[in-house]
Amino acid sequence: MNFNDKNYKLSVQLDKIHLRNPTMLASGILGISQSIFERLYDENIGAVVTKSISVNPMKGYPNPTIIPLGGGSYLNAVGLSNPGVAAFSKELSENRNIPIMISLVGSSEKEFSKMVKVFDSLKIIGYEINLSCPHVSKMGMELGDDPEAVNKIVRAVRINTNKPISVKVGVGSIDVVELARVAIEAGANIITAINTLRAMSIDIETMMPVLSNLIGGLSGNAIKPIGIRCVYEISKKLQVPVIGCGGVSSWQDVIEYMIAGASAVQIGSILGSSGLKIFTHITKDLKKYVEKKGLRNISELIGIAHKYQ
Repeated sequence: MNFNDKNYKLSVQLDKIHLRNPTMLASGILGISQSIFERLYDENIGAVVTKSISVNPMKGYPNPTIIPLGGGSYLNAVGLSNPGVAAFSKELSENRNIPIMISLVGSSEKEFSKMVKVFDSLKIIGYEINLSCPHVSKMGMELGDDPEAVNKIVRAVRINTNKPISVKVGVGSIDVVELARVAIEAGANIITAINTLRAMSIDIETMMPVLSNLIGGLSGNAIKPIGIRCVYEISKKLQVPVIGCGGVSSWQDVIEYMIAGASAVQIGSILGSSGLKIFTHITKDLKKYVEKKGLRNISELIGIAHKYQ
């Protein structure tokens, strides 16, 4: 199978980005090592989204930071740990062939501008602006719930790059469609929906919150119906490319997101139990589905659900 063939049945177009298939690594799971990016690409992934990178290194929170909840769902508060822009730009300087989208996180438009000025000369396919982390103050959902801040940050990134920009939106106090609209009008090309949801777990024996940060983000199967709904509403009302994210653990989930309106789909939490080969397995099963349905290309599925009222 030639995954690099532009006519291959699983290839998709994400704004100006051509992907050999619609699967992407979701930010926050892996994503700070060139060697892991290469391993992922060998497993037939369409593209990689890095961990969220900040101007300066961040240590993150002390353990415990991740709780398996059962049923394919997790609660986490890692704290956006990352090596910072200087170290990460050096890590990516040797990249030649891997389609990498850098996730950016910060507390002001100046920080985002500074990072893009460093990263933009590297061989990357674009940026994902993280404005929806539910458990880090001053650089997550607080910004995403402020349309003015979203506008300023996206404009600051757009001024400094011609590369595609996706804004990762979450479920906060602002309607997700309106937040996406603000991001697109400010210069974003793509919307990623959704981030983890603000959540908490308490141990009934110790009577203490389990996470060291008390509050974390819910991910995995439990949030997939919310992700599907957000992708459906954003893609239908705004008619922009959307990357679906949240609870993807099988090829069926990828198909469901695409029918809802996603052009590509990010995969994250399932890696904890299935490993990197999940991408190869999903890709093979997607091809079987496309052939079974007699489709010329998987992109024919995008937004089919929109015709139902």
